[in-house]
Amino acid sequence: MTGKTAVHFGAGNIGRGFIGAALQDAGYHVVFADVNEGLLEKLKGGQYSVHLVGTQEESKTYSQFSVINSREHHAELIEAIADADIVTTSVGASVLSAIAPTIALAAAQRKRKDKLIVMACENAVNATDQLGEQIMKHAEVSEKLALCNTAVDRIVPEQAEGTEPNVSVEEFAEWVIETKNLKNKPQIPAAKFVKNLAPFIERKLFTVNTAHCSVAYMGATKGFTRTGDALRDPDIKKKLIQVLEETSKALELRHNIDSEEQRRYVQTTISRLENPLLDDAIDRVARDPMRKLSRNERIVSPAATLAENDIAPVALLMVYSCALKFENSIDDSAVKLQELVSNEAPGELVRIVSGIDYEHPLFPYLLGVVDLVQTKASSNSN
Repeated sequence: MTGKTAVHFGAGNIGRGFIGAALQDAGYHVVFADVNEGLLEKLKGGQYSVHLVGTQEESKTYSQFSVINSREHHAELIEAIADADIVTTSVGASVLSAIAPTIALAAAQRKRKDKLIVMACENAVNATDQLGEQIMKHAEVSEKLALCNTAVDRIVPEQAEGTEPNVSVEEFAEWVIETKNLKNKPQIPAAKFVKNLAPFIERKLFTVNTAHCSVAYMGATKGFTRTGDALRDPDIKKKLIQVLEETSKALELRHNIDSEEQRRYVQTTISRLENPLLDDAIDRVARDPMRKLSRNERIVSPAATLAENDIAPVALLMVYSCALKFENSIDDSAVKLQELVSNEAPGELVRIVSGIDYEHPLFPYLLGVVDLVQTKASSNSN
């Protein structure tokens, strides 16, 4: 294949509607690798449209792509990666270990002298580092790869039935790429290149992701099923503002970010979530609570920073409590969490779920929350 090429793992909504679209806009031919044969068949039609929902709605058609079933055509995928300029992912952080062997094999076969740029575009801190560690378990190919951490931010609402492969996404989008491992920056107009990604990825994680899941967990506790309805509840809106005041303080402590700039970012985030076109199912936004309550994620990590600085994370603890009560019988993570809430001692639950040991200043706060949740659950069952 001639010209610039990129292989993108994950042909889902973010893959088509954000990363894959941005790469096509930048002149790359994008190879979408996925295992969803139904979706791949639809994409074999040769084009799809991205519909922006916001103040000025517009659509754009994309056709500079091809597709590979990564399970059935593994050799073809390895060949495509070995000859690509860029590999990106939007498969979910938990799936990175599954695609690492393929990238390792392809890198080992790479004959090009330039390094293959690899970027895991996931909702996780330093996801590319995680992917790189998994790749090196299968082959020592570090000299052939340029591993770049990224921060991505675009909300994808629930899609109307029957519209696939077309995808609707919010107008706002941000893709930040860390340059420390890059000798030559690729020309991607939609991306912002920075030397230190940490402030950007944590700003997004502790603002947008914290806000989104906070609305979902608080809304679920009150019986709401849609994020839009939950956010119109005055009590939830008030508490959300308090949550984001706490995460903003944590960001200031960690990265010395500008407080006024963060205030504007918070306002923009709330406005985005209030967009009726981005209304979403609470069960979808709140899914995988075990990951969202883990040590380096959107609730516990900023709460830990506050506790380390002798600040009580009151609003974040309230969200933590709501998350512990979240139930969804078709979400394995939620089912597992409820099993732990029912069966584990408070301290052990804190350690298992959130990775906080007893000597950490956040531990007594979380212990108190878990104890209260378990006590109430026990009294309600009697």
